[in-house]
Amino acid sequence: MDTRTVAVLQHPERAEAISAAVEFIGQMRDAGFDVLVFPEEMERMRALVPDANLGPLDDRPAELAVVFGGDGTILRAAEWAHPLRVPLLGVNLGHVGFLAELETSDIHVLHEAVINRDYEVEDRLVLKVTVENAAGERVWETFAINEVSLEKRAREKMLNVMVSIDDRPLSRWGCDGVLVSSPTGSTAYGFSAGGPVVWPDVRALLVIPISAHALFNRPMVLSPTSQVRMDLPTADTPGVLWCDGRRSADVGSGDVIQVWADDTPLHLARLAQQPFTTRLVKKFALPVNGWRRPHEPEA
Repeated sequence: MDTRTVAVLQHPERAEAISAAVEFIGQMRDAGFDVLVFPEEMERMRALVPDANLGPLDDRPAELAVVFGGDGTILRAAEWAHPLRVPLLGVNLGHVGFLAELETSDIHVLHEAVINRDYEVEDRLVLKVTVENAAGERVWETFAINEVSLEKRAREKMLNVMVSIDDRPLSRWGCDGVLVSSPTGSTAYGFSAGGPVVWPDVRALLVIPISAHALFNRPMVLSPTSQVRMDLPTADTPGVLWCDGRRSADVGSGDVIQVWADDTPLHLARLAQQPFTTRLVKKFALPVNGWRRPHEPEA
């Protein structure tokens, strides 16, 4: 029988994440699993979990990646997992944690679920991003799980952005920036920027202008087959392009940014099919009974 392999990735500075990862690696060791960890965590984990068959995170696939931390740690793990199509299962040790599946109170069921493959995998839309210079040469290419944000670099100036959808010009905005978000990212930066909450199984792209000085500056929901193009005119204020707040590229005069849905989705593992409405209410602590006290008479 082939040896099974899981990746175990954790926030490097949170004691509770390290403790939970150590306990889980020990359980995987006892079940005969190989375990992949971040290369910089190899020495620490070898000391904390003796006799575990550990290896560094590289181009080897795993059947699952278990992530202990918040959404930021999951996004970091996705940089490795997405190209290899490895499902991610997050244990929330952060704040809101929309990408995470388990809270710490449920962690006791984790090792048995992994051993028994007692989970389902759902697909999430991923954004593909390219940057071309004024000569038409591709100078940067990456992906984004949550959002692509084009932002100004100079605080005192507005960014001048021409936005086109499917090769048709839409509007030129003087703004602080423009977000292109996935449904997954609609509860992240897109939510803070005034965009709509989109259920994660909806295939769509969101375009959200940030502080646009324009009559038309509303968030838009696009077809998943649409392509968003953002042009920076020559001699304009330079900007910076961020993907998930983790990877960035400087952009400037004459550069063209294009964003569309990647052919390869992100795989997220779920132990139970919790309705997104339930997750939304719990994560944002929404007052499902309204702000009035029960039976409070109207003024």
